[in-house]
Amino acid sequence: MKQSIAAYFSKGEWLLWGGSVCGILLAFLAFDRESWMTLAASLIGVTSLIFNAKGNPAGQALIILFSLLYGAISYSFAYYGEMITYLGMSASMAVFALISWLRHPYQGNRSQVQVNQITRNEVLCMLLLTGAVTLLFYFILRYFHTANLLPSTISVTTSFLAVYLTFRRSPWFALAYGANDAVLIVLWTLAARQDPSYLSVVVCFVMFLVNDLYGFYSWCRMAKRQAEATPDAA
Repeated sequence: MKQSIAAYFSKGEWLLWGGSVCGILLAFLAFDRESWMTLAASLIGVTSLIFNAKGNPAGQALIILFSLLYGAISYSFAYYGEMITYLGMSASMAVFALISWLRHPYQGNRSQVQVNQITRNEVLCMLLLTGAVTLLFYFILRYFHTANLLPSTISVTTSFLAVYLTFRRSPWFALAYGANDAVLIVLWTLAARQDPSYLSVVVCFVMFLVNDLYGFYSWCRMAKRQAEATPDAA
């Protein structure tokens, strides 16, 4: 990027990122103080989201790292669905999304991806594929005696939608991730009933939800700007 990192983000974005980081740190100090991997994953994750909101491929690179750490955290509470989803699907799809975003810069600007609009036929195919993935994972998760099977399965559904839409560069990926955040808030709240230290993970995904909602808003604005500047862009 030609401009400095300080100027790259707006004051509102710095405030959102800073507030999210403070919330995560306070939750870690209040409920955990031991799981440094959880803290690292949370900070990397929330940083990736502010880059994603700008359409910057750096966000996808950070998501790959977050997925690896989150998979290990999920394993610690027998959330095998989360572990398999993030290690086997989210991390690998983030690699493809990173490649896609790098191959489709907006007017040669590597720090902003070209927003894409998917067709109705593709939406139908996506939903059918999502249903098949959900059904497959339900039986896989049940076989491994995954804790809280139903919300874990729903998490797979929302995660798949999110990574697919991210790969396709659709603004709706942020809302799909927001839906996934809501499911994960439920999952880790259930986990926190047995181990209060997991409340720090709950706070992490609350911060993620706020950032993903902003990401959707930001991408809608970005799509509008790009459409007005290049109305014939694919």
